[in-house]
Amino acid sequence: MLRAGFDFTLWLLLDLVFLVTSVTALILAAVARDDAYRAADKQNKNFWLIILGIAVAVNLFVPMLFLSIAGLIASIVFFVDVRPALKQVSGGGRRGGGSSSDGPYGPYNGGR
Repeated sequence: MLRAGFDFTLWLLLDLVFLVTSVTALILAAVARDDAYRAADKQNKNFWLIILGIAVAVNLFVPMLFLSIAGLIASIVFFVDVRPALKQVSGGGRRGGGSSSDGPYGPYNGGR
């Protein structure tokens, strides 16, 4: 009923954004190591694969707005909470593996 009042193109675009977000989250959850979820003290990998897989299926096959929004929320939780924790545990926080005190020509040691 809510969809009838808005432009079809707007809903198509929103559905596409929801789908791309959930597929991206599913792929990132699938490629992360299983032990990283335990080390980051998050739900296990199978939990996130099931939740995000359901989100993808809902976005593809069930045209109900509140279910699509629930899938979007699950994807956002993965991106905002779980993925940064997985990257921190896996050591993928910085490119090149340097420390935070590295300058453009090597480590900064304060002139010592």
